[in-house]
Amino acid sequence: MSFSILLEQLFNGFQYGMLLFLMAIGVTLVFGVMRLVNLAHGSMFMVGGYLAGAAAQATGSFWLAALCALVGAAIMAAVIEILIVRPLYRRGHLDQLLATFGVTLTLNELIVVIWGRAPVFVSIPDILDGHTEMLGFPYPVYRLAITGVAILAGLILMWLVAKTRFGMLVRAGADNRTMVAGLGVNVTVLYTLVFALAALLAALAGMMSGPLIAMQPGVGDPILILTLTVVCIGGFGSLKGALVASLLVGLLDTFGRIFAPQWFGAAGNALANMLVYVLMAAVLYYRPAGLFTTRGGHS
Repeated sequence: MSFSILLEQLFNGFQYGMLLFLMAIGVTLVFGVMRLVNLAHGSMFMVGGYLAGAAAQATGSFWLAALCALVGAAIMAAVIEILIVRPLYRRGHLDQLLATFGVTLTLNELIVVIWGRAPVFVSIPDILDGHTEMLGFPYPVYRLAITGVAILAGLILMWLVAKTRFGMLVRAGADNRTMVAGLGVNVTVLYTLVFALAALLAALAGMMSGPLIAMQPGVGDPILILTLTVVCIGGFGSLKGALVASLLVGLLDTFGRIFAPQWFGAAGNALANMLVYVLMAAVLYYRPAGLFTTRGGHS
């Protein structure tokens, strides 16, 4: 295998890892602030892709479609939080998991009712179409754009959490929500905003994935499984852990699918599918709370 192909796969793994990062920080935010493991998070990835595809067909503009997808997913998430998730905060995690899993099943069937089972594709905008030279080999401009947008979104979120009043409330709510409520902060509204923000990030990942993968009912479910794996490796509640684990998983999955079949033949395909979960098991064996989770449950 040539050096240029290895570099290309390195870029692909990094891009895939940054998409997983957009998903993982949403799960991390919701768990860190609301102590909720949201199994409907993958559905927001699917909703973002479908809304972008429908809006692009209706308007002919990728950028307007992107705006519709992000706003639509955020509004839908806010409604779900108010009607379904909010009554469950005082109940156990099992009730929350079952309820959000029910939301996933409902949204999957709703997609079938509205769009049918045929895959939906999103076209790459003309300005991001084609290839550019990267260290001596051609690389798709759109994949570079995905990486750039994911990095920018991560930086904006880290600034939001670290430097703004909203971020201060998020961090305080993760530490002691009772104290925050006692200081006069409307914790109910804060939870809704955090839930909607997490959905917006998932929809951003889904919208950007639209030109790369076919959007179909249930497309967010495999992404959710990988996202939860990332969060388990990095540590629930840790933004730093979400970033490091996302890149680890993205690179391991990309290179595993290339080298495992070459080295192990027919069994290599099965091994490639297992590598990420073997990594998770190894991390949890030595660090049951994940790589970066602090004593307080976040970092």
